[in-house]
Amino acid sequence: MNTSCRGVVIGAGTMGANLARLMLRNGMAVTVLDVDPSALARCRQALRSETGSGEQPRFVSDWVQISKCDVVVESVTEDLRLKQRVLKEVEGHVGEATLILTNTSGLSIDELAQVLTHPARFMGAHFFNPADLIPSVEVVPGRSTSDACVERASEWLRQLGKRPAVLRHCVPGFVANRLQHALMRECLALLEQGVIDAEALDDLVRYSIGIRLAINGPLRQRDLNGLDTHLNIARYLYDDLESRTTPGPLLESLVAEGRLGRKSGRGFHEWPEGNAEACDRHERMLLERLLAIMEDE
Repeated sequence: MNTSCRGVVIGAGTMGANLARLMLRNGMAVTVLDVDPSALARCRQALRSETGSGEQPRFVSDWVQISKCDVVVESVTEDLRLKQRVLKEVEGHVGEATLILTNTSGLSIDELAQVLTHPARFMGAHFFNPADLIPSVEVVPGRSTSDACVERASEWLRQLGKRPAVLRHCVPGFVANRLQHALMRECLALLEQGVIDAEALDDLVRYSIGIRLAINGPLRQRDLNGLDTHLNIARYLYDDLESRTTPGPLLESLVAEGRLGRKSGRGFHEWPEGNAEACDRHERMLLERLLAIMEDE
């Protein structure tokens, strides 16, 4: 498969728009499908600057218009039943050779595949937002996914400039979200215990382990530090680390109070009204600069 193939993105939200942007920038013919006209209009507006250098993207709400495509990426709301309905609809309108990928961030690939007649060509492809910038993509096969289709999908992702990380089998949350939630569980516990405040914690992570993780990853960094040193620390520290199996009271209370983060204007931090676009531009600028440095290694 090459990037001149025809791609379909199901779902015209933020992730869907960034997936379409990624494909367009790599020379693909792209169709975005959504049953919500307002979502399609917002996606069209978001991609307006991408339409001058190649084939124009198509924005459709009719399933029939996706029949001639090589790869479909489903990117609708993280709801198992909704995704199953969408995937079943997709399978009914594309050829048997079309790759069908779901951008779920952790739902069971095998459960999603239960509605499919040809699950061998179906798998998870978990992109990270902004999908057009973040290089890694988790490729998650189900029990019925064929090795050949995993390789086809991985090669397609590499041609889009991505770094596919193929999981050997599916686990809840996949890998990146499991690591993220393990870190957040400890962060929340430290806040609840009054060890540190939110601003200082963010600053500490960004300018210590965050930088090292970006350069080396966790396992290479442990090799550099010495596994014997890590073992010695683990022997006395693990017993004191947070190990609860339900969300803690701080997170529950913040959500109950409507402190949802940027979308509500307040979470761990204050988010002044009207600065969302400026924050997004700043984050993209920093990501682009960091990735440019990493590509030179």
